[in-house]
Order: sequence, then C-alpha cells, then structure tokens
Amino acid sequence: MDRPSTSSATASNTPTDSAAESARSTRSATEPPLLPSVVAVVGLGTMGTGIAEVLACAGHEVVGVDIDDAAARRAVTALEARTARQVERGRLTPAERDDVLARFRTFPELRAAAAADLVIEVVSERYDVKREVFTALDRIAKPGAILATGTNALSVTRLAAETGRPDRVLGLHFFAPAQAMKLVEVVSTVLTAPEATRTVTALVRSLGKEPVPVGDRAGFIADGLLFGYLNQAAAMYEARYATREDIDAAMRLGCGLPMGPLALLDLIGVDTATTVLEAMYEASRDRLHAPAPVLRQLTAAGLLGRKSGRGFYSYESPGSGAVVPDAETPRKRGGGARGRTVHTVGVAGSGTMATGIAEVFAKAGFEVALAARTPEKAARALARLTASLDRSVAKGRLTTEQRDAAVARVTPAGSYDVFADADLVVEAVAEDLYVKQELFRVFDKVCRPGAVLATTTSSLPVVAIARATGRPQDVVGLHFFNPAPAMRLVEVVRTVLTSDDVVATAHEVSGALRKHPVDCGDRAGFIVNALLFPYLNNAVKMVQDHYATVDAIDAAMKLGGGYPMGPFELLDVVGLDVSLAIEQVLHDEFRDPGLAPAPLLEHLVSAGCLGRKTGRGFREYAR
Repeated sequence: MDRPSTSSATASNTPTDSAAESARSTRSATEPPLLPSVVAVVGLGTMGTGIAEVLACAGHEVVGVDIDDAAARRAVTALEARTARQVERGRLTPAERDDVLARFRTFPELRAAAAADLVIEVVSERYDVKREVFTALDRIAKPGAILATGTNALSVTRLAAETGRPDRVLGLHFFAPAQAMKLVEVVSTVLTAPEATRTVTALVRSLGKEPVPVGDRAGFIADGLLFGYLNQAAAMYEARYATREDIDAAMRLGCGLPMGPLALLDLIGVDTATTVLEAMYEASRDRLHAPAPVLRQLTAAGLLGRKSGRGFYSYESPGSGAVVPDAETPRKRGGGARGRTVHTVGVAGSGTMATGIAEVFAKAGFEVALAARTPEKAARALARLTASLDRSVAKGRLTTEQRDAAVARVTPAGSYDVFADADLVVEAVAEDLYVKQELFRVFDKVCRPGAVLATTTSSLPVVAIARATGRPQDVVGLHFFNPAPAMRLVEVVRTVLTSDDVVATAHEVSGALRKHPVDCGDRAGFIVNALLFPYLNNAVKMVQDHYATVDAIDAAMKLGGGYPMGPFELLDVVGLDVSLAIEQVLHDEFRDPGLAPAPLLEHLVSAGCLGRKTGRGFREYAR
C-alpha cells in the first residue's frame, strides 16, 4: 500500500470546531461520549477500504486518503459494487445507497484529514512509514482529534510518543474482511486518555462491532495467539513432517477451523505474517515467534500468497482464491501399496472413544468385536453404543432398520481372545504407555499373523507401543477424534517400522468409514495436538500475565479468528488435566522453553479444577 502524501497544511479550527472540543472536554466520565462525525481513513488498501465502507454505511462522513490514485479508484469502485449488491438484496434502498456513496470522498494528501474527529491509519506495516504519517497528522489534525493506528504488531506507545498528543493516540485493530468480522481490538497505551478510549469504544459498538480492550503488546490478543500457531504450522511444513494439504485438513476437520493455517497464511500474506512475527519475537524473544525460515524465503522470492498468485499454494492468478495443481499437489498415498483386506474389526476398550469407534465401524458394515476387561464393562459399552444409535434415529440420521443392523454387527466380549480372527484391531484404552504396551503384548499372542494392529493414542510414541510386539511392521497409529461418530478426521501415524501396505490399509479403512485420513510421522502431538495445545498454553499465559481476561480472549478468537470455541471454553471441555498432560508430552519431546506448561494451568490442575467435569476450571459450571 502506498503511503499518502504528507504535504503539510495546518488547518485552523472554526468556531464550531472549538465549541465541539470544549463540549468534549467538559463531559463527565458517566456521560456517553460524543461519537466522531467525520472520520479519515489513511491508506485505501483492502483493510482501509473495508473500514471506510463500514463507517460510511453507519452514517459517518468518511475522508479516504491515499497517494495512489488507482487505490482510491478501487476503493470507490468497491464501495459502489458492494452497495449495489445490497440494493439488489433489499438491504438498502437506492436513495440510501446514494447517501452512503456521497459520504465517502477520496483525496491524495493528508491535509484532507484536517477536519476529522478521528483519523484511522491503515498504511503498510512498517514503523518508518507509520511514524512519518503520524508526525504529519499531528501537525495537520485539529487539536482534539483522536489518531488511531491499525497496526497489529508495531508499538502503539512508540508511535504515540512521536506526537505532541500521546493521550489522543491509540490502536484500532479491525479484522479482515472489516465488513463481516465483528471483532475490533481497542488498544490503549499507558499514555492514552480514558476519554479517548471511551469515545473509540463507543464508536466501535455503534458500528455493530464488538470492542475488546487490550494493552499495547505485539500481536495484541487474536494475532498474538494466531500468528504463533501459523508459524508452527509453517515450520511443520518446512520440516516435511506433513504435506500442506494434510496440515490444513487436519486443523479444519480436527478443530472446526474455517481455514487451514497454510491457506490462511496465503490469505493474510506471507510477508505480512513475517513482519508480525518479527515484531512479536522482538518483544517476547520466544522461539515460537521466531519466523520459520520458509516464511522469509517465500517473502524474499516474492511468493507472498494469494496476492502474488503463489505462496504455500499456487493460485489461478494474483488476487485469486482458486487453488490450482502444482508440483506439490499429492498424487497417490501409501507409497503405491495396496492395503490388506479388512472384514472384521476388534475394538479394545469400554470408554467413550472405544464405544464411538465401534459404532463407526458397525455403521460402515464391518463385523465388530467390542472387548473390555470384563463382560460387564463390555455390556455397558454396547448399551452406550445402542443409546447413541437411538439418538441418531431420533434425529432422523438413521432408520430403525439401520440401527438394528449396526447393533447386530457388534459382539461384546470380556476377553481379548475374541480378536483371534480379526483383520484389524484398534486399541482405545487409557492414555498410559505401560497399559498400552501390555495390551499390545496380548494382541501379539492372540491376533492372527497379518492382522493390522492400531493404537488411538493422541500423544504417546507409536513405535514404543509397536516394539511391545514381535510384529512392529503391522502396527500403525489411527488417531480418531472425539466424538468419533461425528468427527471426520483420522490421523494416520506411521512409524519408521510400519510397512507400506499397513499405511495403505489405514487409508482404505478410513475411506470406508467416510473419514478423512491425514498422514503424519510418529512425533508427539502428531499434527492437531502439536499445533493446538501450544496455542491453548499461550492463551493461559496471557491470563496469567494479566494481559487480558478469559472472556476477552475467548471473544477475540471467536470473533476475530472465526474459531468455533474460545481457548478457555475448549480447555474446560477437554479437561485441564488432559490438556496439561499433552503439553507436558510436547515439552518433553521438543525441549522448547516456549512449550513449558503455564504455571497457572498446573496450579488449577493441582487444585482439582479440571473444567466442566469437576464444575470448575477457567469458569464455573452448574453441576
């Protein structure tokens, strides 16, 4: 984005302006603040254009400033096109559209912002550019005007200190697309006057947005959590641990995210992400924020994502979101091997996950032996499976005949001897390495030669489980997600000993179950947990450091990131003890200080506050 001309022209206030400023200064803290009437938006790129549209549609006079005539024309054209569509959909009348268009005017020089009550800067994310704009605005804008920066990484305090009005400077971080995203982070510095914060917060609410108050820290809340996660995904891809397609599919299907991390990096811009991460690393010195080398390499090569036509993916043309095949597009999985034939399946365990996996196989037409340590446990597991199928019938997802057929395919047993003729055996018992190893020793004795043995572990080394048998080449990780009947993702975990036809079997079986398999190596956390839990841990650190509240962080990630749940909602659902155990495994594996579990999480677990299951975690719940 080209920066606007900083030609100086100090505007003298009219009597009306002076009266307005006097009225603002004498208002008490209990009175609602006067909203800005005229707002200038400096920088008419995608974000600036979106903010200008939101303001104009809300009834504000908007002064758009950009030295690039083409950018100004694109902004006007975009507003004309969007408001025309709103007329077609009955959301605006033609007269209302004309009013909106009349309220938006563009200019090539900063002096056009002289009459504005609020100036929002959205120029390129470079400190020297923003400083030049702010020092010029300080000379040009009227004394009572508020100056806001749209930065998501640079120091707002530092920018404020460059002006003669640091009490009237703050951050106003919209999220793309500004027209649709509800979150706006309102960034107050130690210098910002409370009245300026109240005024801008009231404006954000009047726009139909949700203001979240944050302090001046690189990345603020949403990007502070988001970009660390994106960086780890880029590093995972760079290490060739998993393909770009599998990393993105894993996070979409395993966490319900609207986009995978690599596709999101391409949308944001690889160069922008690198700049944000550099600013975050400079502030935190946390290795998780040090930009992955691949980000710097892509930036240096001009492969910036959608805007350049190529980034992690290749696109139809610059600016297009249509992905086209390239040299990295996957061909065939499983090394070309054919999978083994699977007709009968054994499921070991009697808990929620074992019952759900047995249900999935039975509905797909497989004969299932559901074995537990006692006949009573197996019978109770079958009863839970039947109740789950009954709920599906009640919701119209299954017919009574389909339910009866699925139940008839499941044979409960109190001994693992029932697995003698199974083609595939899936273990879903406690997440304890010793317990799983002992169980696989039993499988080694009971199961026929050639049977595929699978573990559903989410964090333990699969190869350590495989070595408990005399056939480690037949062992694979099949990590289903909870609840297994609903979640489409299955992580297929290959060890250094797993044979190609066993991996192919895992993929073919996943397809028969209508699940989406993703390949990954035998490394702590696999794909999803390795990316998800450091993000959750960093959210806990934000609360621990008193940077933001639980509610503010959850709102920021749902409204700004499109996440189905905030991090603390998710932690309380998963269980704080389970989350702590996974984070400890990740820390032990990678030995990165940034992955060390937050002390606050450890304290809550020690106090027995484990989330919803105990009635108290980061929030309290009715029991």
